[in-house]
Amino acid sequence: MITIRDITLRRGVKVVLQKASVVLQPGEKVGLIGRNGAGKSSLFSLLTHRLQADGGDVEIPPRWRVGEVAQDMPETEDGATEFVLKGDIPLMEAQAELTAAEAADDGEAMAHAHVALDEAGAFDARARAQALLLGLGFKGDELDKPVNSFSGGWRMRLQLARALMCPADLLLLDEPTNHLDLDALVWLEAWLKRFEGLMVVISHDREFLDAICRVIVHLDDCTLTRYTGNYSAFEEMRAERLSQASAAFAKQQDRISHLQKFIDRFKAKASKAKQAQSRVKALARMEKLAPVLTASDFNFEFREPLSLPNPMLSFDSLKCGYGSTQIVGNISRSVLAGQRIGILGANGQGKSTLVKTIAKALAPLGGVMTEGKGLSIGYFAQQELDVLSMDDGPLMHMVRLARDVGPAGREQELRDFLGTFRFTGAMVTQPVGSLSGGEKARLVLAMLVWQRPNLLLMDEPTNHLDLTTREALSIALNEFEGTVMLVSHDRALLREVCDEFWLVSRGGVAPFDGDLDDYQKWLLDVSRALSKGQEPPPVPGAALAAAASAPPAAASASAQSSAQSSALKGAPKPASRDDRKQGAQARSQLANRTRPLRMEVQQIDTRLAALGAEKLDLEGQLERGKLRAGEIADIGRRLNHIAAEVVTLEERWLALQSEIEAINAEA
Repeated sequence: MITIRDITLRRGVKVVLQKASVVLQPGEKVGLIGRNGAGKSSLFSLLTHRLQADGGDVEIPPRWRVGEVAQDMPETEDGATEFVLKGDIPLMEAQAELTAAEAADDGEAMAHAHVALDEAGAFDARARAQALLLGLGFKGDELDKPVNSFSGGWRMRLQLARALMCPADLLLLDEPTNHLDLDALVWLEAWLKRFEGLMVVISHDREFLDAICRVIVHLDDCTLTRYTGNYSAFEEMRAERLSQASAAFAKQQDRISHLQKFIDRFKAKASKAKQAQSRVKALARMEKLAPVLTASDFNFEFREPLSLPNPMLSFDSLKCGYGSTQIVGNISRSVLAGQRIGILGANGQGKSTLVKTIAKALAPLGGVMTEGKGLSIGYFAQQELDVLSMDDGPLMHMVRLARDVGPAGREQELRDFLGTFRFTGAMVTQPVGSLSGGEKARLVLAMLVWQRPNLLLMDEPTNHLDLTTREALSIALNEFEGTVMLVSHDRALLREVCDEFWLVSRGGVAPFDGDLDDYQKWLLDVSRALSKGQEPPPVPGAALAAAASAPPAAASASAQSSAQSSALKGAPKPASRDDRKQGAQARSQLANRTRPLRMEVQQIDTRLAALGAEKLDLEGQLERGKLRAGEIADIGRRLNHIAAEVVTLEERWLALQSEIEAINAEA
C-alpha cells in the first residue's frame, strides 16, 4: 500500500501540502480531486519522485512498477504500434536481455530471456497494443503510421495507450479524458474497470469518476481527505461534513461569547473574581475551531442576444471537409432559435469539421448554408487556448477584442468585466503563458461572452475546466436565450444542457432518437458486433419509429387485445356457473386494484395529447416568424419545458404499465 504521512510540500513560495496524510490500498480506484491549482499534479510528481517533500514521509513498495502518461509530446519516427509496445517495460527488458544473450552467444541466457518473454506475453503483445489504439479511436490504417505524423491531441492518445500498455502496480492518470471523444471515453471506462492494480486518476468529469472510482481523495486547503464511495457519494458526505463543522463552529462561538461576557462583567467584582478567573482559564484551554471556508462559487452568464433570427441557419445539401476531401455531406437541416443540440459521433466522423464549417473556419465544399438575418456566432474551438498570445495579459486580449471585433468598451469596463471571471488586480496584466489551463479557459469564455452571440458553437469546451467552472458553464448555457450546438465528451454537461442530439456518422448527419444512455449502449453493441465480425446494430430508435408515433393508449389496447386472444386460444372448455361467478369476482377485485393506475394512465394520455398540440402550435409560430426577440426566447424555453415534461410523463406511463402487468400476472 501507499502511505503518505504528515507531508509538507512547497512549490516556490506556495504551500501545496501541509501536514497531509492518507493511505491508499492495492487494487483501489482512487479519484484525486480539487480545484485548479490546488496541487494535484504536484502530488503525482511526489509519488513518482520527481519532487521531494519538504517534510514527512511517502512510503511506496520498492518493487511496485508505476505507469504514468507522459506529458511531453513524443517526437519519433516510430510507428504508432511500436511506440505503444515500448510502454510495456517487462517486455522491453526481456527483449533487451535476449538481444544481449544472442550477441554473447550465451545459450543459458537466451533460454532465460525466452522465459521472460513468455511471461511478459510477447506472443500477443502487438495485438494488445493495437487493441488499445483501436479502442482509443485510431483507424486500422493508422496503426503503423509514424508518431510524428499525428497532431498534438492524437499524440497524447498515444501516450495514454503507452501508459495503459505497461503492467503497472500503480497507474497514475492526469486528466486522461481531455483528448478523448465520447466513444473512446466509454471504451476507456470499460478498460479501467478491469485494471487490477492501484489507480489514481485526476479528473473533472463527474460521470467518469462515478463510473470508475470507489475512493475519492479531496485536496483542499493543503490537506488530503479520504472519502469512501464515488464522486456523488463524496459530494453528499462533504456537504454533511461542512454542515456539521459549520454548526460546531457556530456553537463554539456562542460559548466563547457567553464566557467572555461573564468575564467582562464580573472580573472586577471580588465576589465573582474566582469564577471569572476559572472561565478565563477555560477560554484559554478551549481548542479554537476554524470557520468553515470554502472556495467561492464561480458563476457567469451570457448576455442577452441583440436579436434571435429564426431559423438561425438552414442547410441545403451542405458538404463539409478539408481541401477536396469530403468528410460529411448531404446535410439538409435547420437550426432554430432556442434549440439545444448535442452533436454525437465517433472520432473522425466529422463533428469538428461540421462545427468549423458553420463557424466559417472552413469553407463549404458544396451545397448552401443560409444564415438568418442578424446571426452572431460565438465559437469555442478545441484549440482555442493555443491561439492565445502567451506574452500578453487578459486585459490586452480584451482590448484587442473590443477594438477589432466588438462591442467596444473602455479599459475600466473591460477590467470590471474580467473581474467577474476571477481576473483581478495584477492578474489582468499577467502574461497568459504563466496562467494555468483552467485560467486560460476562463479567459476564452470571457472573450466569448463579451461578443454577445446568439448562436454558441462549443467544441469540447470543458477540457481544461475544473468541476466548479463546468457547473457554472452548464448553468450559463441553460440560461442562455440563444441557440447552443455542443460537442463534448462530458456526459454531465450534455445531459444538463441538450434536449436533442444529432449523430454524425457514415458521412451524414441525422437526428439521434435516444438519450446518452442509449448512445453508450449502442456504442458497446457496435464494438461487440465488429469484434465478432457481425453486422453492427441499427441506431437506437430507428426500429421503434413507427411504434413511437403511436399514442401509448393505442399500444396498450393492442397489447391487451393480443393477450385476450392468447387467453381464448388456451381455454380448454366452457366454465361452469360457479366458476364463472368466481371468475367475475376475481376480475372485479383485479379491476379495483388496477383502477387507480388505469385512471392515471388515461390522465397521462390526455396530457401528452395536449402537450403535443401545444408543441405543434409553438413550432408553427416560430416557422411563421414576425416575433420579437423576447417572444422567441419564451417560446424556446417553453418548448424545452414541454420536452422535459413529455420525457417524465412517458417514463411514468411505462412504470404504470409495468405495475398493471405485474398485478395481472399475480392474478
